Amino acid sequence: MRGVVAVAAMLFSSVMLYAQEPGRTDADFELGRATEILANIMREFDTGYVDEVSVDVLLENASAGLVVATDPYSEYLSEKSMEEFEVLTTGKYGGVGSLIRKRGDYVIFAQPYKGSPADVGGVKIGDKILAINGEDMKGVDVAAISSRLKGDPETDVTVVVERNIDASRDTLTLKRRRISMPSVSYAGVLRDGVGYISHNDFIEGSYDEVRHALEAMMAQDSLRGLILDYRSNGGGVMQEAVNIVSLFVPRDQRVVSIMGRDSSSLKHYVTKYAPLAESLPIVVLVNGSSASASEILAGALQDMDRGVVMGQRTYGKGLVQGTRHVGYNTFLKYTTAKYYIPSGRCIQAVNYSKRRVDGSVESVPDSLIKEYRTRGGRLVYDGGGIVPDVKHEPQYVSRFAVTLYTMGYMEDWADEYMRRHAGEDFDLRTFSITDADYADFVEFIRDKEVPYESETRRALKALERALENDLYDEHLGEALEGIKAQVKDDKMSNMETYRREIIDALNTEIVLRYAYREGAIEYSALRDEEVEAAIELLLNGEEYNRILREQDLDMH
Repeated sequence: MRGVVAVAAMLFSSVMLYAQEPGRTDADFELGRATEILANIMREFDTGYVDEVSVDVLLENASAGLVVATDPYSEYLSEKSMEEFEVLTTGKYGGVGSLIRKRGDYVIFAQPYKGSPADVGGVKIGDKILAINGEDMKGVDVAAISSRLKGDPETDVTVVVERNIDASRDTLTLKRRRISMPSVSYAGVLRDGVGYISHNDFIEGSYDEVRHALEAMMAQDSLRGLILDYRSNGGGVMQEAVNIVSLFVPRDQRVVSIMGRDSSSLKHYVTKYAPLAESLPIVVLVNGSSASASEILAGALQDMDRGVVMGQRTYGKGLVQGTRHVGYNTFLKYTTAKYYIPSGRCIQAVNYSKRRVDGSVESVPDSLIKEYRTRGGRLVYDGGGIVPDVKHEPQYVSRFAVTLYTMGYMEDWADEYMRRHAGEDFDLRTFSITDADYADFVEFIRDKEVPYESETRRALKALERALENDLYDEHLGEALEGIKAQVKDDKMSNMETYRREIIDALNTEIVLRYAYREGAIEYSALRDEEVEAAIELLLNGEEYNRILREQDLDMH
């Protein structure tokens, strides 16, 4: 009962603080009434429900129900979830610095980060975790082992591993430290003086990482252009995006403005550092998963006619989240404003304030989309993300290849490959498995279960059910059987159909084992069609300048 009283007191105090704001009358009563009802419901469950129920569970579920009525970005953060939130915003945690995954009865090290305690301590990809601090780890799940490996910085954790290369056993003492996940996963000059930066997220320190990467490239080579890769970057800390833009434009340039319910909350964010590469040609790569701070950066450079945006239309998240302490070391993360890039457009694609009767939301209709102008007068639009200056069809990977990867088969085979080729020379830029290697992988897969069904096979099954339900002539059924017989989508046929992309994925897995994550990203970038198109555009000054000088954008 005391738990419910504490919760009710917290709710009441929040209401009283809110009610002190000027201009609130009827709203105060409505909020007070709703709060009282909510506290009463929790009290009844706590005292009269047939089984004992946790007040914390009630609170978390009630809070989830409250925020679901707003938008997907608002959430209640319990004391435990605040730890995860800190990792998302800072990229830091105390641990040994490696991804892990399940294989059989044990968990293995899947990817030690370069320079991490795991890497320095001698951990290699594929090493099996047999024991932690003397406790047998057979049958223990990934989450439990992750928890055991994490801990306060400067404390030791003892791990017994079985080596992937030769099945020998080693006892490793790893000194935990504050692990900082790099925001820039790779930076380097790819070819012909064109630099490339792969940027994963916007966390504290992202600006420093991008700046140092750019400085290093400028020091070692005469840069002719730069590719900023923000594909699948879901955003993060907005100020980091503003600071990164300042590397390429003069001081005091408006990058983004945010505004809440009314114009009194309007706030502008401008560049505050001297530019490092004010005239360097830039291509920004984006896709449908580029969101929030990624869209601010890409859209600001586009609105300033400072860089060419290439790829696919971005996600369209123009909402700003803030956190508010709501008592007992818990927080509410909720949407407080919308952001507007230099042309004045808001790129929010979905209007959460106007829901349908069933609770669903819809995208901004074409009738409400408005025209805006870039600094040089090019036509741009609001209402749905950033539309690229140069569009490219997305590069899809087949579901069959994705299934092979998610089942762990590619990683398992790559571990075997490393055992057979231990100590051999390796050249990242020219490496590829041989035809004989691929034939070996095909044999490796032969007796493995691959739960895959092609879209064609699914469509034929649906058609077959429809024919049965509609009682069509049996001759149509015979014709359908003929089509089904011609569809070659069994496991071994697919190994040939999708051979090229499977080989690419296997190559990347093996490069990862030789050259860490950075090497795998460099390897993929050198073979990426969109990266190649960006290089060609940067080397074609006439076309690059024409786009920035006169090319209007499409609405979609």
